[in-house]
Amino acid sequence: MMVEQMLVAHSILVKVFLAFLVGGLLIPMMTAKNPLGFKKASFIYTMIFQAIATMIAFAGIVAVFTGNLGWSTTTIIMVVVWAVLMYIEIKKFKLIKVANLQNPDTHRLLKVAFLKISSVQILLVAAMVVLMVLKVKGIIVI
Repeated sequence: MMVEQMLVAHSILVKVFLAFLVGGLLIPMMTAKNPLGFKKASFIYTMIFQAIATMIAFAGIVAVFTGNLGWSTTTIIMVVVWAVLMYIEIKKFKLIKVANLQNPDTHRLLKVAFLKISSVQILLVAAMVVLMVLKVKGIIVI
């Protein structure tokens, strides 16, 4: 029973994370005329991003070890995707943190980069969700 509960928690957290990522696409638009607000919103977004991603990883790892599920190919792919997401998010925030956002061209460039990076992150998470749904339904075997 414990393993099923952890997998359900993991699944719910992934859905929350996906909703958070989609909601994050509004940050560049909400802070279009406020470069300092963009920097602050990006910081808060990154902290929440890391918190949710870490909760997802924790719930998944607990399920793997509690249920003796082993390190299947999909589990390894999930860990790699998690690491890539974290790396991308940290690099994105560091870029925004050190940039001169008072320059309108820099601010505009970083807003576009934020949207593109967020879109890639959404695609990575959505691809993982689709992969796991296909695996559970038995359509693919990995």
